[in-house]
Amino acid sequence: MASSPTNHGSAPPDRHSIWGIHALWEELQGDLPDLSIEVVDRLDSTNGALMDRLRLLTQAAQGRPLRTSDLAPSLLVAVQQTHGRGRLGRSWESLPGASLTFSLSLSIERPDWSGLSLAVGLAVATALDPAGTQLGLKWPNDLWRLDAPGQGRKLGGILIEGMQVADRRMAVIGIGLNILPLSMPEQVASLREFLPQLDAPQVLARVMPELARVLTRFEREGFGGLAAAYAARDLLRGHTVTTTDPACPQGEAEGVAEDGALLVRRDGQLHRIVSGEVSVRPLPTHP
Repeated sequence: MASSPTNHGSAPPDRHSIWGIHALWEELQGDLPDLSIEVVDRLDSTNGALMDRLRLLTQAAQGRPLRTSDLAPSLLVAVQQTHGRGRLGRSWESLPGASLTFSLSLSIERPDWSGLSLAVGLAVATALDPAGTQLGLKWPNDLWRLDAPGQGRKLGGILIEGMQVADRRMAVIGIGLNILPLSMPEQVASLREFLPQLDAPQVLARVMPELARVLTRFEREGFGGLAAAYAARDLLRGHTVTTTDPACPQGEAEGVAEDGALLVRRDGQLHRIVSGEVSVRPLPTHP
């Protein structure tokens, strides 16, 4: 039986109405049956909260069989996230209305999760920029606003974590997007630049249906079925990049393999980058 959206904590009674949660829940039932949705005013980390719940389920599974509903998809949205986590231990904080931070936990039965973060990034970019003129994807988990070929500013990021719960492999997919301009040490982009009419609830309503569809396709086909669409938004392809891989500190990016590995050519040899950091080498300046 499908789970309805639930009010949580001390959120005002109209919080879910403001976010259009009932309509979103109904739209997502086809791809995410039994989904539950919560919106909270303030939270340390949406990913952290969902991972904590999965840990509790793991403990419960040692004493009783888990019900199907225990592992149903769960969407958790924080109006303000105070200690969000990015890749490699980086922090991601959000301000009310200035950012959209949410996480989705669900079971992904496909044994190979290679390229999952790329698939998620593709879903978000497609939902917000169907024409492909505004948003590019920077391997492995960033969305960038396109300023010039191979150049741009970060608009959002993705963090994926996994946990085995009983006989299910559960994924927690965290997404953070800049809605309004933010003052940060590095230059970042915001959706206000090209979608000024959208607020955080409207962005969620755009992103989640496409994300659900892409996750359903990923479950069926893996990243290979999405590789061509990713290539059309690949920010690194054709550009000289630097990497943290000691075997290939610099080279020319030649796209992404069907398993999600970044392909970089150095001295005639093609290297597969499967983890670490990659950046486009700055163009030389001329006097």
